[in-house]
Amino acid sequence: MNFKMGEAIEILERTPQTLACFLSGISDGWLQCNEGEGTWNVTDVIEHLIEGEKNNWIPRLEFILQEGEGKPFPSFDRYAHLQDKPERPFEQKLFEFKTIRTQNISKLKEIMDSESQLELTGSHPAFGVVKLRELISTWVVHDLTHMRQIVRVMAERYRADVGPWTEYLGILNNK
Repeated sequence: MNFKMGEAIEILERTPQTLACFLSGISDGWLQCNEGEGTWNVTDVIEHLIEGEKNNWIPRLEFILQEGEGKPFPSFDRYAHLQDKPERPFEQKLFEFKTIRTQNISKLKEIMDSESQLELTGSHPAFGVVKLRELISTWVVHDLTHMRQIVRVMAERYRADVGPWTEYLGILNNK
């Protein structure tokens, strides 16, 4: 096992900064491109990350601490961000993600005051028994997954433009 709380927090703290640095001020062409019908663009991914900060990670952690395996924690709607919501500037979305994430990391540090808590278990509605360690690890890997997704979607936008170099560009060949 490689999980260490301090290392997990390093990634969780850096995700909003990384995304803001990479995405702030870029054109809508980059923010709105996707990989085809039914796929997410960069803006969709940021909205999904915000939704997760509001309704997934810390709420589930708190639920596990309160309920244990007594009852499954509520399902998380991974597509809730796609429902009609008022349009806001992209920079505002990045700021909201950073703000909520900062609050959630503070709460995580406050709640998780001992290593032994990482072994506490809860009941996932689909997977059954899960540990807090697994939930927090998943939060970190979820961030990394969506950062990879953002870069992949953006690279796909130039697939036709790179010509024969496609062969050498792993991101366009799922490598």
